[in-house]
Amino acid sequence: MSSIEAVTLEVPDPSAASAFYSEAFDLGARVRVRAAQTPTTGFRGFVMSLVVSQPNTVDSYFDTALNAGATPLKPAAKGFWGYGGVLRDPYGTIWKIATSSKKNTGPASRHVDDIVLLLGVADVAATRRFYVERGLPVAKSFGRRYVEFATTNIRLALYGRRAAAKDAGVSPDGSGAHRLVIGGSAGTYADPDGFEWEAASAS
Repeated sequence: MSSIEAVTLEVPDPSAASAFYSEAFDLGARVRVRAAQTPTTGFRGFVMSLVVSQPNTVDSYFDTALNAGATPLKPAAKGFWGYGGVLRDPYGTIWKIATSSKKNTGPASRHVDDIVLLLGVADVAATRRFYVERGLPVAKSFGRRYVEFATTNIRLALYGRRAAAKDAGVSPDGSGAHRLVIGGSAGTYADPDGFEWEAASAS
């Protein structure tokens, strides 16, 4: 099965960014940083999602991220599908923290059940074909609206760019570098929307 071993976020100050990600989310080697000054403006076209077990765990991650310097985009709240919120970290990456549960069944933990990398793409069907041709098996598909692949360690999902931005609470406008590199087993290439992949050994 295809895997995504890590995502590398390109930041101006890797030392400060590493400290932030460790304090806010503590995801270990699955989220890495490296120095880059490539220009970027507006929505970078992706959202990192942390799926957790219950609302108070959402609140725990949300609070530590905000205390470390993140900015709320959508405050954590109950919704139709559960409970969650969205924030932007000090380096521009958007994070969604959510659970399908609306009630707490125990104390808050610092455990993430799933990490999902959601790419906002121009053509969901075309990008799905691109990834299937590179060996990524589809786990869920809702026509041209949403696709999720059966990748291990970090899940990969596709959404239309405008829909992804709306869900995150930001404008879909943006240009320049994504400042994201995906490290996995599928090789080294760029997808139709310019998202870069590196072989896991090079991540």
